[in-house]
Amino acid sequence: MNRRLDAPSPLAAQSFSLRSILFFTFAAVLFVAAGCKKKSVPLSGQSIRNITREFVFAARNASGGRAEVGLQPEYAPRQPGKQPALLADRIYITVPATKSGSPDHATEEAIEAEMDRVADFHRMDRVPRPGAPGVERFDYTKDGRLTQSIQLITPLPKAAAEPASVPAGPRLAIVVDDLGYDRAQADSLFRLAYTLTVSVLPHQANSSEIAEEAHRRGYEVMLHLPMASTAASKDEAIELHPGMAPPDVEKTFAAMLDTVPYAEGVNNHEGSLGTADQKLMDELMPLLRQHDLFFIDSRTTAATVAESAAQSAGVRTARRNVFLDDEQSVPAIRKQFELAIRDAREKGSALAIGHPHPETLQVLGEMLPEAERQGIRLVFAKDLAR
Repeated sequence: MNRRLDAPSPLAAQSFSLRSILFFTFAAVLFVAAGCKKKSVPLSGQSIRNITREFVFAARNASGGRAEVGLQPEYAPRQPGKQPALLADRIYITVPATKSGSPDHATEEAIEAEMDRVADFHRMDRVPRPGAPGVERFDYTKDGRLTQSIQLITPLPKAAAEPASVPAGPRLAIVVDDLGYDRAQADSLFRLAYTLTVSVLPHQANSSEIAEEAHRRGYEVMLHLPMASTAASKDEAIELHPGMAPPDVEKTFAAMLDTVPYAEGVNNHEGSLGTADQKLMDELMPLLRQHDLFFIDSRTTAATVAESAAQSAGVRTARRNVFLDDEQSVPAIRKQFELAIRDAREKGSALAIGHPHPETLQVLGEMLPEAERQGIRLVFAKDLAR
């Protein structure tokens, strides 16, 4: 029988079929490989927030609902006409203490385990950060991008428990200024488990994080408000200064306050020029009253009118009695601390201001327990504002 010239032989047809299979198999492999190399799509702000909610639920469930959880979003720079894009969430978790008041490490471990379980489900990586006594810090990342920053805070037990009945006696408030620049300074301060007021500068790299942590550890938080100084070399990038229009004072102050969460009061940073300007103080104090904030006059100049302006505006106020560390030496700071105690005894109360210098923190660590043993009651700044 004659075979048609254009008809493939069975062997040729089988060879063609095998080539086709190999071709399509190879193409599929290339397609899959290309897909594997394709960059993953970054998480949207809504996806980040959804995962944050899972972390929050995990922390609360692991602690039986006893953990206090706070959230602070971090946004990309605002684009004109667009909503700000969420970059990451900072999650602050206060681990509850045991019934005896000691740190509950078992609950802390349970919270970590549950949060890691959520991270594993979403294929996220955990990146540790430097910690400090009473706080563990770590980040979660997705494809190398930070999405959640975690702080697990276990408040340190008070160094000296108050007796059940505290007699009336001299009161002393200690304000530690200039927090916000340096994370390590705050960690050193937070080793002092005493009644202290922490005053945080706005718009610094660590302002919000330090204020949030201070609040959760049980300290009082204040906004350390930059004001114009007579020394031109001490001008701040963002500050209140004489001659500002009232809308600018309000806008600038509101932006500062936004960066220091849980602020209950305000004291001036520098301000030898600003606090002496009656018009500026008359514009500022009603804003404090609107936010129910008290004012502590740091008294960086004898010409200050800040305290009287606060009183006229109905703002609770007090003044600084002693600067602890104008001279940064341990003997000089001890002498100033003793002066603050003497003022508290003679006047019934005193307010001292210092800074997170190593020498100052050393003296506070040595003399705060001694002051309590002498019958001095440590109080917050707001307790002296009238």
